[in-house]
Amino acid sequence: MVVHFMDQLFNHGNLAVIDRFVRPDYIQHNPNSPDGPDALRRLVTGLRAEHPQLHVTVQRAIAEGDLVLLHSHSVSEPGDKGDAIVDIFRIQDGRIAEHWDVIQPVPDTTVSGNDMFSTLSAPQRQWPDPSVSTAASKRVATAMFNEVTQDRDATALDRYAVDPFYQHNPQSPNGTAAAKAFFSSVLENPGFSVSVKRVIAEGDYVAFHALYKFAPNDPGNAVLDLYRVRDGKVVEHWDVIQPVPAASANDNTMF
Repeated sequence: MVVHFMDQLFNHGNLAVIDRFVRPDYIQHNPNSPDGPDALRRLVTGLRAEHPQLHVTVQRAIAEGDLVLLHSHSVSEPGDKGDAIVDIFRIQDGRIAEHWDVIQPVPDTTVSGNDMFSTLSAPQRQWPDPSVSTAASKRVATAMFNEVTQDRDATALDRYAVDPFYQHNPQSPNGTAAAKAFFSSVLENPGFSVSVKRVIAEGDYVAFHALYKFAPNDPGNAVLDLYRVRDGKVVEHWDVIQPVPAASANDNTMF
């Protein structure tokens, strides 16, 4: 439903899907839009008027419970690098009740040479593998994430991840050593903190929606970290990072 909704809304300008799939009490966490289906209608109408060739390609979708996560590549004009976007939707009684997103411009180059969307670990499938235990993947990825960010122990990467550990963060090289070195440096900052807001997993994919801060008064960054777990080890990582703005069109925060 959510993939169809996004395709119809952004790629075809079919505003009727808002009436069909969005609840009248729709809660919005995108800082550029107020609550409600009418505000969503105005947002999409404005975007498509400004960028008539706008196209959103869903790269992967993850669903757990009442939450659906889409990892997408949005391109405003042909030839543009576009944006990496993660949208999270909460479903209530068969309709979309709430929405969060994180948006990051796609850079011209990446340190690793990997793009922000592809799957490089085997098997090279984009969407969750139904043969892989969601609970097992969630245990492994959550243990690694919590031990690194909450226990401040970067050596957790040695226990839970395995090389070549493909990296899609544009600033990071591949490999567990590089990831461990990055977190070791960050964790030296006593003001660094990560507050996990929600975890969504399906099959071999596990996503963490969190607020990263580098000082107590820092507005921080909304971050979506996405990990792939194969054979009990974390093998690949994608993320989307957006600074939390000082002001918002709604009172809901980004989380």
